[in-house]
Amino acid sequence: MRPLLLSLLVTLGLGSGLTSAATTPDIPYTRFTLPNGLTVVVNEDHKAPVVAVSIWYHVGSANEPKGKTGFAHLFEHLMFQGSENHKDEFFRPFERAGSTDQNGTTWLDRTNYFETVPTTALDMALWMESDRMGHLLGAIGQKELDEQRGVVQNEKRQGENQPYGRVYEDLQMNAFPANHPYHHDTIGSMADLNAASLADVKAWFKEYYGAANTTLVLAGDITPEVAREKALKYFGDIPAGPPVSHPQPWITARDTSTRGTMTDNVAQTRIYREWNVPGIDADGNDDVLLGLAANVLGGSKSSRLYQRLVYQDKLVDDVSVGGMDFELASMMLLQADVKKGIEPSKVEAAIADEWAKFLKDGPSADELERVKTTYAASTIRGMEKVGGFSGKATVLAEGQVYRNDPGAWKKDYEAAMAATPEQVKAAAAKWLAKGDYTLTVSPGKVEATDAALGNGRAALEGRPADKLAPAGEFKTVKTDVDRSKGVPAVTNYPNLSFPKLEHGKLANGIEVVLAQRHDIPVVQISALFDAGYAADMGGKLGNSSFSMNMLDEGTSTLDSIEISKRKQRLGAEIGTGCSLDSCSVSLNSLDDKLAESLALYADIVRNPAFREADIARLRGQWLAGIAQEKTQPSGVAMRLLPPLLFGAGNAYAIPFTGTGTEASIKSLDVKDMQGFVRDRIRPDNVRFLVAGDTTLDKIVPELEKVFGNWKAPKTKIPAKNLAHVDYPKAARVFLVDRPDAQQSIIFAGIVAPSTKAPNNLEIQTMNGAFGGSFTSRLNMNLREDKHWAYGAGAFLPNAIGQRPYVMYAPVQTDKTSESLAEILREAREVIGDKPLTDDEIAKIKEGDVRSMPGEYETTRAVLGAISSIVSYNRPDDYVQTLKGRIEAQKDADVNAAAKEIIHPDKLTWVVVGDLKKIEKSVRDLKLGEVKVIDADGKFLR
Repeated sequence: MRPLLLSLLVTLGLGSGLTSAATTPDIPYTRFTLPNGLTVVVNEDHKAPVVAVSIWYHVGSANEPKGKTGFAHLFEHLMFQGSENHKDEFFRPFERAGSTDQNGTTWLDRTNYFETVPTTALDMALWMESDRMGHLLGAIGQKELDEQRGVVQNEKRQGENQPYGRVYEDLQMNAFPANHPYHHDTIGSMADLNAASLADVKAWFKEYYGAANTTLVLAGDITPEVAREKALKYFGDIPAGPPVSHPQPWITARDTSTRGTMTDNVAQTRIYREWNVPGIDADGNDDVLLGLAANVLGGSKSSRLYQRLVYQDKLVDDVSVGGMDFELASMMLLQADVKKGIEPSKVEAAIADEWAKFLKDGPSADELERVKTTYAASTIRGMEKVGGFSGKATVLAEGQVYRNDPGAWKKDYEAAMAATPEQVKAAAAKWLAKGDYTLTVSPGKVEATDAALGNGRAALEGRPADKLAPAGEFKTVKTDVDRSKGVPAVTNYPNLSFPKLEHGKLANGIEVVLAQRHDIPVVQISALFDAGYAADMGGKLGNSSFSMNMLDEGTSTLDSIEISKRKQRLGAEIGTGCSLDSCSVSLNSLDDKLAESLALYADIVRNPAFREADIARLRGQWLAGIAQEKTQPSGVAMRLLPPLLFGAGNAYAIPFTGTGTEASIKSLDVKDMQGFVRDRIRPDNVRFLVAGDTTLDKIVPELEKVFGNWKAPKTKIPAKNLAHVDYPKAARVFLVDRPDAQQSIIFAGIVAPSTKAPNNLEIQTMNGAFGGSFTSRLNMNLREDKHWAYGAGAFLPNAIGQRPYVMYAPVQTDKTSESLAEILREAREVIGDKPLTDDEIAKIKEGDVRSMPGEYETTRAVLGAISSIVSYNRPDDYVQTLKGRIEAQKDADVNAAAKEIIHPDKLTWVVVGDLKKIEKSVRDLKLGEVKVIDADGKFLR
């Protein structure tokens, strides 16, 4: 769900030339239209040898007639099935070319497809996009339709199988009248998906996928001249298509309040409240002003509602206000997680009281200024990204498609920066003072059918007539592309540019590792401590993560609200957390605020207060989070599988969510947290990793000022038990009941070598081919061939010690035992008579090498690479020399890695599903001893 523009822009990529939060940013662009009506927008950015390709069709679920809900999204899936001149999976050539940030999405108003490719692979990408745009129908038959229908229906089941999985469907039905284009959700109904015919598919393509209804954005290492030449070459001969009829803005704001209820497999009651507000291109700036209001009301710990409901009244574990921004109308949403034992009516009364105060007085000058500063600073951070879900290509495309102006975002940015408290108050009073819909979701029986939600809001008179796009004087242009020759070969690739690591040291011995990146005026720092969830073993599980989260809840001189306000005023981001083997405190600071930001950062690291009131508040939130994990199928599996794999006493025999158990969290006290900080958060157990717009001569003195006198305690750093773990004697099956679940989630795990293993690259390549990529064996079997799952695969979490190798598949309930059998067959074959082929291995190796320029596009990614280098004792030039090591892998060694890791008869299976429907058939497979356990791992039978 996309937030309102204010919230959206904080993650968007912007153009160069920005030097401080006070400077107006820009995304320079060139726009032109091909003779066939295709709009092309180009942003030139040569910082990395990659180009983001983003193609937007102005059609979404709002265009679906009654009885054809879900059709726009189903068609998006079909666009990945190949085309007349590439009769294969769309992803395949992109995987080999090293594409990153590749996907396709459908929303209410548009369907988009995007990828970021090495500059030298641009012709391939444009050929592929233009071939499916202009040459699709001959490649789509009943087989392809039935396959993707099954995949989409499992995507629907997977979403609805999650806690609160049907909320947004309910919200849309009750927010918008029955004759509004937004009355139904994008995934659609099962009945309508079943009814979709091949004739429907072809009619949809002909009506909406013409060149004149399409915008192509190219952002990155390209010039407008080259973009024009290539766009005309590959897209110029595609017909404009018929003029498209577009729905017109219709807000349908309400005068009265309405209510609804829902029961679901959830851990706690959640209250949603929704208001209809203006869409993206509405007259005036009310959508921008409402985004500011949302942030003041519920955008941070220092927001009005969070202070009132979480801190003061202690009624909820969390509360937020944000929005979803659309073309015809938008939705402002409030969400509150009610504390266990609290009456929802008390929460609603407190919300109403605080809401009324805001409507009466509006935001204070300080509140508004803090929100603006955070907005401007976050905008700067987004400057690096050219593509993906939120890069510059997305910003430009959205402006062009919805507003015929690629630079429309800038008008909204300037409006936000110029907004006054009075303007924000007036917009809130106009749109947020009446006409809300409240949905209360409570624990109970799952409402698992489309009919269970009812019909929602009744139809209204006065819907504006759809408007036909201008016909235009369009024509095609003959090109010299010979599509019979197939996909253009990519014969060379740009070299990776990765910064050289530099080393410094503070007076107390703390090591500083720096990678310079001067693309944006931002410095990122990570204090990396040897700790992690593994440090909990022998103590109270969850202590490491809980204690780290307490660091920014208050220092000896500042409480958590003041910390939140100071971060906003500085435009700084400070985060704390843990992974399996390490904990970290991160800082993302603007250059001109670095000294002040570092002072706050050091105070958080060095002077945690651990106040009882803060502990009690976080404990309540933490326990609610554990309860939520136990209602999420994948959360249950990740809590249960590691202890089963590693066995009692091993540091990794813990829930890999890191949250611990209810009993351990309830028993945590100040001494436990102080003990963790004494043992782990100390100057002799940390490295400062730095990336961004600084030099060693600048950053070391700044760190010295705030950390140079930090002294280590005399106590020793405790050791972790990472003793070797053997395989079980035989396969084991553990079943967890999830009554009425539409899907079963299958995990099959086994212990694998450490990330530090000499053959780690071969292990990763093996997994990429077997289960770690879209065209891997597991995904192609269970998703593409059988269409029993939305996705299936395998993964290996990084670890200092042995790590779990996990095969997984969320599958429709009636195919649970069949899916287990298929996973087992694939596992046996890959180490038996069907080893990975030369081509399967080459595909992964090539993709790994060629994707590196895109993977290290951002400073955050560079910092992540440094973290891996220091964590796994890799040489400084590990990234620069990785290409040669990947290419040097031998097929025999990759297949040897499969045989080393995959032992089908020693797998530990965890299956979470509706046991009344799946237990007998799973037992009949005779995979191994079968036990039924609960979400805590307690044996039931």
